[in-house]
Amino acid sequence: MNQFVPPSLEVLGAAPPAERADAARNRQHLLATAREMLAGQGADTLTMDGLAERAGLGKGTVFRRFGTRAGIFRALLDDTERDFQEQVLSGPPPLGPGAPPLERLVAYGQARVAFLIEHADIARATLDGGQPIPAGSSTPLSQLHIRVLLGQLDLGPADLDILAVQLTAALDGPLLLYLSATDLAEDPARTARRITRGWRDLIHRVTRP
Repeated sequence: MNQFVPPSLEVLGAAPPAERADAARNRQHLLATAREMLAGQGADTLTMDGLAERAGLGKGTVFRRFGTRAGIFRALLDDTERDFQEQVLSGPPPLGPGAPPLERLVAYGQARVAFLIEHADIARATLDGGQPIPAGSSTPLSQLHIRVLLGQLDLGPADLDILAVQLTAALDGPLLLYLSATDLAEDPARTARRITRGWRDLIHRVTRP
């Protein structure tokens, strides 16, 4: 029996704990500097030491803020992802509330794939092989959102918690790891269309009565 009680998705949009004004300024300065470096040099050349030097801050400040090189990219992706999350939480249907759950599942995968393809270099760089769980210790947005929508469908005795994990693995980090260099080098819109067709087919097969 599935006894999952869906938490309010609004918690994902809650403001983070307040930080000191100087810490907030440093964070914004570091993120802006990292974006400049990415635009000029690409993701492969962005390092902790290089960011500290370019930003004019001590290495300790950068390490305390981000922890690892992958942490820089996670912070950049999180900053970029806020608008995407807002669309999921309160945007127009079918991505936002108001559409049937099956339509929202399909729309979520389509939007998520487009987002990740657009930010592929940053998203791939967030995957730190030194971490046991690439997505982090907390439940990622995709897994929580997919689990909530599955709970709104009549899927009988299916283990919805595990099914949500498996469907999440078709998106986010795992998706980016399994895309080949050729996939990423071709037209991004074409790549996104191919993947979203596969996602739509997967969702309809999984939810078929």
